[in-house]
Amino acid sequence: MKKVKNMIIGFGKGGKTLAKFLAQKGEEVLIIEKSNQMYGGTCINIACLPSKRLIIEAANGVEFTDAINGKNEMTAFLRDKNYHMLADEQTVTVLDGEAHFIDDHQIEVQTADGIKQYEGERIFINTGALPNILPIPGLQNSKFVLDSTQAMDESSLPKKLVIIGAGYIGLEFASMFAEYGSEVTVLDNHTDFMPREDTDISAMIKQNLEEIGVKFELGVKIQKVVDHQDKAEVVYEKDGQILTAKGQRILAATGRKPNTEGLDLENTHIKTTDRGAIEVDDYLRTSVDNVWAIGDVKGGLQFTYISLDDFRIIKDQLFGDGKRKVSDRINVPYSVFIEPALSQVGLNEKQAKERGIEYELKKLPVAAIPKARVAKDPRGLFKALVDPASGQILGATLYGIESYELINMISLAINQKIPASVLRDQIYTHPTMSEAFNDLFK
Repeated sequence: MKKVKNMIIGFGKGGKTLAKFLAQKGEEVLIIEKSNQMYGGTCINIACLPSKRLIIEAANGVEFTDAINGKNEMTAFLRDKNYHMLADEQTVTVLDGEAHFIDDHQIEVQTADGIKQYEGERIFINTGALPNILPIPGLQNSKFVLDSTQAMDESSLPKKLVIIGAGYIGLEFASMFAEYGSEVTVLDNHTDFMPREDTDISAMIKQNLEEIGVKFELGVKIQKVVDHQDKAEVVYEKDGQILTAKGQRILAATGRKPNTEGLDLENTHIKTTDRGAIEVDDYLRTSVDNVWAIGDVKGGLQFTYISLDDFRIIKDQLFGDGKRKVSDRINVPYSVFIEPALSQVGLNEKQAKERGIEYELKKLPVAAIPKARVAKDPRGLFKALVDPASGQILGATLYGIESYELINMISLAINQKIPASVLRDQIYTHPTMSEAFNDLFK
């Protein structure tokens, strides 16, 4: 059994960045990846980058098949670049294979050349998450069902698409496929649309999606999925009635779950939650010494930038003062890449009211921003909450074009305790979306 200094299971954002950093420190690294189609991790291959590429192409009027081909070229380029970023390092070995724990620090890897065994002084588990397919009768065995990965590899555009789940992933795909020309129906068991968002924002988003042809059926209980010769039928109950939604494809957009099932963690003292996530402390340490978990596999927020920050926490333990920790991440921004995009950080009105927090509300219709008129998309609304006593920004919800860029500026202001008045009085270039802060924070 070969001993290695650092073993990283999974080629995702946090793990690959850690591997590169350790290599630059002259340390030995073994990085194990199950699929040679996943070098670089989920984000660049099957999630953030390809999906956003397809969303942008849809908005630009590119044909679906051409957009898919362009997406494939991009991911192939990035995958090769990421592979060589590590494989070309003298102290790094990239091993294709499936890792299984034998005990706390010993790993068995099933490769094309047979089984190889390693003992890792430090082990970093970075295996990500997988689509969560609900146990709806007929769904998993349907020949027409897609998960979020498969939906981006279709060779032709489905004329009719049924999406199960009105969460953020489901809405991104609903917006994208509707823009390409699919007839999209979204089914969800919640009666409230986007329940965590403010009602004025969610109502506006729903209306805008309906205007491009997306049909919503909320408050439904899905009974089963039935395959026919050239389509599938989703049978559901709503208000006491049995109804159906038919489509050439059924997209199951019902969340993602930590990818731990094949690791054989039962052979170790590594603890997991009921949902299969690896339990970690505030420093990403598992219940076993010198074993960490990075990224989606530990549960919580599933963003590539969280995985990158996980790397920073671990780097700080290995080569810094060890003070950086998970609980430092209080105001984490997020964006939903519908058209136009929704971005949020900190508190929204609904959350502030639930917690009894006093706030001054700032609102600005996107239609009042000159750049939105220039870009021919005046849809949306910008909202911000400001502490009336201190002038600090408590949170912001930005629904409108380029909100995914603007939200980072507000996140920086919140975390660095820059008051709203500074953003209000800042000089911005013109015409830009950022100059909206002059008016938003009046």
